[in-house]
Amino acid sequence: MHYIILGKYTEEGIKNMKDSPKRLEAAQKVANSFGGEIKHFYLTMGRFDFVSIVEAPSNEAAMKAIITIASAGAITTETLVAIPTEEYKELVKALP
Repeated sequence: MHYIILGKYTEEGIKNMKDSPKRLEAAQKVANSFGGEIKHFYLTMGRFDFVSIVEAPSNEAAMKAIITIASAGAITTETLVAIPTEEYKELVKALP
């Protein structure tokens, strides 16, 4: 399954911004421990500070990883389930 993670740095995360590359590495290890992978990570400008594209074997695995990562206190997230193009086409094809 694919997920788009929209994230914001907390006050703590901003204060320790120089540690953010290490936190990203740690987040990748957490994602891997639940069978997932952070495929892409982008810093962004605007409403969100970063966007991640993540793959995980299930919603449950993704949620466990996200909660584990966010519980460190440096980020908050909004998660979107992403349906890949081929699955989207099959869903639409099956509509009455």
